[in-house]
Amino acid sequence: MGLAKFKAKAWAWPLVIGLILWFCGPIRPAGVSMAAWHMFAIFVATIVGCITQPLPIAGTTLVGFTVMVLVGLAPMKEALTAFSNSSAWLIAMAFMLSRGFIKTGLGRRIALVFVRSFGHRSLGLAYSIMGIDLVTSPAIPSNTARAGGVVYPIVKSLAETYGSDPKKGTRKKIGSFLVFSEFHSNLVTSATFMTAMAPNLVIVALAKTLHINITWLGWFVAGVVPSIICLIATPYIIYKMYPPEVKETPNAKEWANKELKEMGAMKLSEKLMAAIFILTLILWMLTSFIPAIDATFVAFLAIALLLITGVLETKDILKETGAWNVLIWLSILVYMADQLAELGFIKWFSNSIGSALHGISWVWVLAVLMIVYFYAHYFFASATAHVTAMYAAFVSVAIAAGAPAMLTAMLLAFTSAFMSSTTHYANGPASVLSSSGYVTQSEWWKMNFVMGIFYLLVYGIIGSLWMKIIGLW
Repeated sequence: MGLAKFKAKAWAWPLVIGLILWFCGPIRPAGVSMAAWHMFAIFVATIVGCITQPLPIAGTTLVGFTVMVLVGLAPMKEALTAFSNSSAWLIAMAFMLSRGFIKTGLGRRIALVFVRSFGHRSLGLAYSIMGIDLVTSPAIPSNTARAGGVVYPIVKSLAETYGSDPKKGTRKKIGSFLVFSEFHSNLVTSATFMTAMAPNLVIVALAKTLHINITWLGWFVAGVVPSIICLIATPYIIYKMYPPEVKETPNAKEWANKELKEMGAMKLSEKLMAAIFILTLILWMLTSFIPAIDATFVAFLAIALLLITGVLETKDILKETGAWNVLIWLSILVYMADQLAELGFIKWFSNSIGSALHGISWVWVLAVLMIVYFYAHYFFASATAHVTAMYAAFVSVAIAAGAPAMLTAMLLAFTSAFMSSTTHYANGPASVLSSSGYVTQSEWWKMNFVMGIFYLLVYGIIGSLWMKIIGLW
């Protein structure tokens, strides 16, 4: 086997930017130590590498981690504490929990039950799809896995049942509508639950570096009202904006019944998976009220129970590459962010921005930051890279301008989910669903532009008012 391809252009950007920043140390701003500046240079170079991807994100961050130790910014023994990050382990365990949904077939069974119950009309099918995503999202932290592994196979089968196939020129019969509805269902549910997508846990970890503690239940409560509005309104808006040719779908129930019959009675493994999932959700909610219950421990407990009961095998855990991938890059990036805070860089940055924005209302500052943060995603192909690059900095700027910390943290957290309502490469689900051929690229961009404005208004205005009512600011 030969060597892996060396991506010279992809390596050039992080290397050049990192070196330029590094050698600008002698002319760094007053109030920033040389160590802080060098840490900043390595952090920025690593983030740029996560965007250009000369290696997958885990490999890129490992290179950054190695350079950080090599230049003496952290001794190896201390640097290894990066991998004790509880948020990284929480999301790794949650990835493994999601494996149980797919392996047992419980995710597919839930999907078919929704289709059977609500799929009498094409609009009802859209709500069924949203219901599938909503129920599975708290335990499947990969929104790509939900979209591509659980929901899209159902959508594709339904579309083909009604003769909707892009290869035959019949994509608009119903397939286009269902695919686009699933994409936006995925966005809204990703904003609803802390454990619904990987970048959410990055946000929780970065918020902690700014002394903002976001719990599982706290996240849900903060966004429940705008999320419910979006859950109700989104399928209907898409139905009016992008109507399917097939309006009535009486065969959907028959198809779902046939598929459920083939699956047979609910297996013991599915029942155990459902019970452990419900227990996990309850315990995650209780972490907000009982400090002794740790969210990461709950995730470990769930995996231990799945292993003991035989729902998962050890080889399933070892093969869950997504979990180990997240554990590596998230641990490293959060450690680097922590180092920037400890070395005083974040404090200097916040104070500098706060002084520059003196006299400007924090309301306007926060509004502009939220809009800029959203539209900046046109330049990103990864929500994770975007969040890591901009989230903490934008939160710091808003707080420095006088914005309430929790309000700022949550508004930008929700934006991190729905900002993928931009391009066909905005995140994993966008890549999976847009490549199906059911929605053209021009349609994708145009309709997402409309939906993006809708989300900004709902979460930005109604979300802020709701968080005021419940006392978060």
